[in-house]
Amino acid sequence: MATAKFEVLSNSINAPIYLRLSIKRGSTPRAKTGLIINSKDWSKDTKLPKQNTGVNKNLKTDLIKLQAYILEQYNKAYQNNITTDKQWLEHYIDVYFNRIDENKTQTKVTYWIEHIIKNAHLMDNSKGNYGLSKNRIKSYNSLLNRFIDYQSNKTINIKELDKKGFNAFKKWLFEDRAYSPSTATKFLTDLQKVVKVASEFTPIAENFNSIKFKKVKTYDDDMNVITLTELELQKIQSLKLESEALINARKWLILACYTGQRGEALLTRIKDENFIKHGKDYIIKIKQKKVNQTITIPVAPQVKEIYLSGLPYKISIQKLNTHIKTICKNAEITDLVMGKKRNKDTNRNEKKLRPKYKYISSHTGRRTFATLHYSKIPTPLIMKVTGHKKESTFLEYINQDQDNHVDILLEYYRTKELKERKESVLNVVKKAN
Repeated sequence: MATAKFEVLSNSINAPIYLRLSIKRGSTPRAKTGLIINSKDWSKDTKLPKQNTGVNKNLKTDLIKLQAYILEQYNKAYQNNITTDKQWLEHYIDVYFNRIDENKTQTKVTYWIEHIIKNAHLMDNSKGNYGLSKNRIKSYNSLLNRFIDYQSNKTINIKELDKKGFNAFKKWLFEDRAYSPSTATKFLTDLQKVVKVASEFTPIAENFNSIKFKKVKTYDDDMNVITLTELELQKIQSLKLESEALINARKWLILACYTGQRGEALLTRIKDENFIKHGKDYIIKIKQKKVNQTITIPVAPQVKEIYLSGLPYKISIQKLNTHIKTICKNAEITDLVMGKKRNKDTNRNEKKLRPKYKYISSHTGRRTFATLHYSKIPTPLIMKVTGHKKESTFLEYINQDQDNHVDILLEYYRTKELKERKESVLNVVKKAN
């Protein structure tokens, strides 16, 4: 069913020796053995070292033993329906040479979280490609820290993450650490992914595949949507500023509010070369990284004015958010509103009433764009700019329910009723004559 052969692909004096596992009607993963040889001492016929020195004789013996070990592990994997890819091959080569402890390290939950972080560039991603994004790696680092905190002085193994194990972690996230439903669910689903990766190498709990978590909508914990009103935008635009940094940040804020772009896209894609002449007006064409699609943004008068006078220079998101808060404070956007803000001491988001300017950030501009245009132009047209694919998600994003059709239909019925009454009165008048 499978054969294991060695390869030397370099002509150097320190050429790495690879092992290729050829599976009938399957994949052919190849991995470095960690052993090297002078390419001149490699036999292209036997695919093994030439027997011209004592060192090469010993090397041949080691390779033959490794070959037998890998085929033995493959047979076990085949019987247990375990995927035998490059990661699997690398893992068992390391086990054979005692580079990792098969009986201890491989079974630790924390080992497998670290494994994903270290091999992020090789992991499948949601776009059907390889390589995890910076945010996904950040999520796994956060999971690692939370899980180390959770297990305290004990060591939890992958096989212990059955329904009972996951429920215990879930209870700790909710009760001991008071995480919101969306944050807790994110940790739990990330941990599920860790177990799935580990399952390719080591046994897992028998009931793991039956573990399910209720899907928490993205915006369930964020019902206090912070946006800027048209009056507040006017106050910001008319505010007298002397600081070059604040003037620059104000430009970014206005651009965010009238292009609907999130932080990274705003700072990296709202640039001169993306502005295109469209008759007497302009459009902006950019590719949204998060949803992997190209969008076209009609340029509003406020954006056109900034473009023609000179786009702002790029700064970090952190500095931009700090400057934006200063601008909004100076513009007296100080009404008390409910929102969430991270407490630096507890490292938690705390929800309470604060002056509105404290909640304003670069992302506020995106929500402001959506909210200002909602009900004024068709929702699908707004979504073309924001990049939302589902109207239900868009409505949650701006904290609107899906009953907006009610007022429109009621107005239609009232208009129809008045029209019918007028026609009825006219008919009566005609008959009287």
